[in-house]
Amino acid sequence: MGVLVQGCLLLSVLTFAASVDFQLGPKAAGESNFVRQSNTPGRAARITKRSTWLAPAAPKHKLTKRSAVPGESCTAHKGFEAKLKSNTHKHTFNDLSGSVSLAWVGDGSGVILALTTYQVPFFMLKLGQSKLYRSENYGKTFEDVTEMINNTFIRSEFGIAIGPDNSGKAILTGEVSEVFGPPKSRIFVSSDFGKTFTPKDLPFIPLTQISYNPENSNVLLVLCNNNDLWISEDFGDNWRKIHETVCLVKWGRKNTIFFSTNPNGSCKDQGVLVLMRTTNYGKTIKTIASKIYSFGKGGRFLFASVMTGKGTLRSIHVSVDSGETWNMAQLPPVGHEQFYSILAASDEMVFMHVDEPGDSGYGTIYVSDDRGIVYSKSLERHLYSTTGGDTDFTNVTSLRGVFITSVLDEAMSVQTVISYDRGGEWTQPLKPTNSKCDATGKDPNKCSLHIHAAYSSSMRLNVPMLPLSEPNGVGIILAHGSVGDSISVMTPDVYVSDDGGYTWLRALVGPHHYAILDSGGLLVAVEQNNNQPVDKIKFSTDEGQCWSTYTFTTEAIYFTGLASEPGARSMNVSIWGYRDSLVSQNWVSVTIDFRDLLTRDCVDSDYVPWLAHSDDISDPNDGCMLGYKEKFLRLRKDSVCWNGRDYIVNTQPTPCPCTLDDFLCDFGYYRKENSSICEEQPDLQGKILEFCLNGKEEQLVTSGYRKIPGDKCEGGKMPQRKVIDLSERCVSDISEPDFVADHHKTVAVVTIVIIILLLSIAGGFIFIKKYVCGGRFLVHRYSVLQQQHVEDTAADGMDEPLDTDHAHNGKIEFHDDSDEDMLE
Repeated sequence: MGVLVQGCLLLSVLTFAASVDFQLGPKAAGESNFVRQSNTPGRAARITKRSTWLAPAAPKHKLTKRSAVPGESCTAHKGFEAKLKSNTHKHTFNDLSGSVSLAWVGDGSGVILALTTYQVPFFMLKLGQSKLYRSENYGKTFEDVTEMINNTFIRSEFGIAIGPDNSGKAILTGEVSEVFGPPKSRIFVSSDFGKTFTPKDLPFIPLTQISYNPENSNVLLVLCNNNDLWISEDFGDNWRKIHETVCLVKWGRKNTIFFSTNPNGSCKDQGVLVLMRTTNYGKTIKTIASKIYSFGKGGRFLFASVMTGKGTLRSIHVSVDSGETWNMAQLPPVGHEQFYSILAASDEMVFMHVDEPGDSGYGTIYVSDDRGIVYSKSLERHLYSTTGGDTDFTNVTSLRGVFITSVLDEAMSVQTVISYDRGGEWTQPLKPTNSKCDATGKDPNKCSLHIHAAYSSSMRLNVPMLPLSEPNGVGIILAHGSVGDSISVMTPDVYVSDDGGYTWLRALVGPHHYAILDSGGLLVAVEQNNNQPVDKIKFSTDEGQCWSTYTFTTEAIYFTGLASEPGARSMNVSIWGYRDSLVSQNWVSVTIDFRDLLTRDCVDSDYVPWLAHSDDISDPNDGCMLGYKEKFLRLRKDSVCWNGRDYIVNTQPTPCPCTLDDFLCDFGYYRKENSSICEEQPDLQGKILEFCLNGKEEQLVTSGYRKIPGDKCEGGKMPQRKVIDLSERCVSDISEPDFVADHHKTVAVVTIVIIILLLSIAGGFIFIKKYVCGGRFLVHRYSVLQQQHVEDTAADGMDEPLDTDHAHNGKIEFHDDSDEDMLE
């Protein structure tokens, strides 16, 4: 495809509402991209700093009976060439388009939509075309169905919007050009897994991709290019405007919609936005907060970043009842050059990053209690770049409680840390036994594995993929990394862990694209070879110990992406690329079905018990993590068999007695380096800890520990902790909500409201001056976090949300400035 293909190549992978993209060239908003990268050591020196304390390195785990003797499992691959050759399917697209987006429609349906787009500027116009292809057999063959979209140009930045819950719905957003007049928009909708598409003209020009109600896929929501919010309750047949000047919108639970707006008509005036909520698709709207800077959702928590009224400082407020009531989170305030970011959230807890002042590129991770109000310091000097919103924070979905991220040490080098207990303790990953320490390391005595993630990718290091794990591939992690005293700028290798990050194995030399298939029973990889065509794929049936290499084509292709159905249950993988010659330039897709490689279905004897978080089975508490043990039935590494699409992770939980490992340091306490004991912060010794909760001041009586949210331990050691209601009122920084269902108020009512507001402001000023500015609550709240004191932190406003997507690619989509809060 010559210059066009090399300039912009995008391969999107969507299932339900998720997507993964491959691209050469600029990134479309809201998409995860893999970009051709060069090795540029000079840019890799600037990274983030380290925590104040790190636990000793994780103990070495012993080989279990799951482990295969090296080389034994490879013998089971004999004769694979003939089996795979008869199940290798090549499809050549007669298409000159510069990008292709893939979307899996449904779970296990085998249906893939491939959308190609081509667009070039022509004087004051842009000329473009789109083609649509459909496969019903996981990409083995494709049919050109472009006539179903009437040859309309489809806006590639919106991709293919796939409906939730295996609904079979898909939406394409097109642009209709008029010879005389402005362009118009048209969508093509499908409810039958892409067999047919129906065109529907829109009364607006979309600004964002159309989003589905997660609980009802017939209900659609979209922002238009003048920031009006539109809704359809009949899958796009009819549209109704909900509100004007909407800056950000998010779906909540039970058909709830949250959105921020500015009465003055501009979304650029942050700090004066209003947060609204509707539970009946805009028929009635309630104001739940005002003066906000940003808002966001995570789990059951609704967050708002609020202007404090003192300069440019902001603070976080949290609600667990969809904005009916708010509490101030016990977090330090941030200034105009700082930001908050929700790294991960569930119904039980929140990981919140708080940026340090200045362009430091690092901050502190705090972990919340189950109310999202009280936070404990989890990790200092956490890497989070100010230039592009890059953080290496990764939730390892293959094992409960495991998170990986990076810190910046005092020498300004990047180091990887891992937590196995939801941020209670962080340590450095062990050095793989089959790897040597990097020769560029400064300290040979400090040699451990360091994982390349979003930050390395942003620095243009040769890291084609971020760390990968799947919930149904228990314990398995694939990641690029280097071994030394810090992350190296040299070419990384691929490392595999089969126990959730406790131990690692160097599995492949050099950078690769990789995928997990058959619930972890099969790993596949294609070597990253910049500017050189490829013709080989590697695969492993023993979790990365032994790899076989298969030549999938006699004519090598320029590789652009590895695509497999999301969910890691499929046995099909597609290698996408193109052939470039003097006479033709074509997209090529090669799909390999590995089903015949695994000649039999797995039976009970192929599985053995495996205790997670375990290294010494003689210890009665061995394997206890977050209050209970988990024993899994996992596939033997030497069993070459098929788990199947119906495979279910089998786990047997057993509760454990409580120990100090089940507790975080409480509000006002911290751990010293290499210590598990929580000690009182020096500036709070002898002082009373108070905080504001639901409008009442409360006193915390604690021995320094609080249970990790979600911890299920029973009995054992239970440190004292209680909260005493002081029966004294305290104030919230968020304005009282107004119900705005009826906009036709009489003059008399308006007058009364104004009088009440004036009296409230006067009374509120006296109250704040007496009980807040002169009280201990705010002083202690912020001094415990070693931040500003009360005179700098009086609060009376709120915030607006910034989207985050750490689960997939570790990267935040920043707005124009890096000081915006990334609340999701």
